[in-house]
Amino acid sequence: MAKVSPLMIMPPVIFAAFAGLALAGILRDNPDELPSTFVGNQAPPIPAEAVQGTVQLTADDLRAGDITLVNFWASWCPPCRAEHPNLLDLEAQGYRVAGINFRDQQSMASEYLENYDDPFFATAFDLRGRTAIDWGVTAPPETFIVDGDGTVLYRFVGPLVGSDYEQRFLPELVKAVE
Repeated sequence: MAKVSPLMIMPPVIFAAFAGLALAGILRDNPDELPSTFVGNQAPPIPAEAVQGTVQLTADDLRAGDITLVNFWASWCPPCRAEHPNLLDLEAQGYRVAGINFRDQQSMASEYLENYDDPFFATAFDLRGRTAIDWGVTAPPETFIVDGDGTVLYRFVGPLVGSDYEQRFLPELVKAVE
């Protein structure tokens, strides 16, 4: 009987493992949605600095009894600019929209809000992006729906624009408010 080398078995085993991972990814509930470990948990800490010329966002603001939208953004981010009109519209509809600016320069962030109108009732400034990491943000923009007691209800990755915004984000916002 011929001996089979372990080196001969390894390639098919590795291939089967990768195929299994790919199949698990394809069959999960929503393959386009990144899971968030914070949904259902208290919101992570907020930076102790605001964007210059704005009101400081605090942890108490996220526990004030009202739904709060927490938007991670940057002045250098084209998708953030694309979603800006919808943030202004949400603010005009009476939603509490908070902004956390990250990996930006104070002067650029402040200038952006002055030039394009400020949709945020309060802001925080995260120079090095450490708070974004704490929240699990992968890239700007990302928006979280936070309940009035500070519990994260939903995470939306990407700009609040188009059919994705209308078909995924807005129904979650309506559900949170009801």
